[in-house]
Amino acid sequence: MHLGIPTGVHVLCEREGRLLLMRRAGTGFFDGLYSLPGGHVEPGESIRMAARRELREETGLEVAEADLRLIGVVHRLSDTNRIDFFVRAERFAGEPRIVEPDKCDRLDWHDRQCLPEALVGYVRAALDAGESPWLLELGWSSRA
Repeated sequence: MHLGIPTGVHVLCEREGRLLLMRRAGTGFFDGLYSLPGGHVEPGESIRMAARRELREETGLEVAEADLRLIGVVHRLSDTNRIDFFVRAERFAGEPRIVEPDKCDRLDWHDRQCLPEALVGYVRAALDAGESPWLLELGWSSRA
């Protein structure tokens, strides 16, 4: 029986060279660390559908699926085997706000050259990956 691999999506929103980051709180998952808006892809959703929904649910920002561009993929081993898609919102509407205060306690624009130290590790690796599209494999060791 194959249960599948949990799939996540993270949305990069940028204004004037600054990235929108949110600090996780109250979830038991990376609490106290900054991350990009995002979450799990639900059954019946495409990556873009999930990105659009998560961005709206977490920040109130609106983005059209056509304005989301794939920038990279992280295949990581953490508590389980996971795949995270990173997309850029080429255009988005609205002003960001904390919509889920039970999951986030800060929402700020951060200069790309001065990201917070308290940033989720695989998100930092993704932001440092360079030109897109890219593929990162994190947490895996070679087996001889």
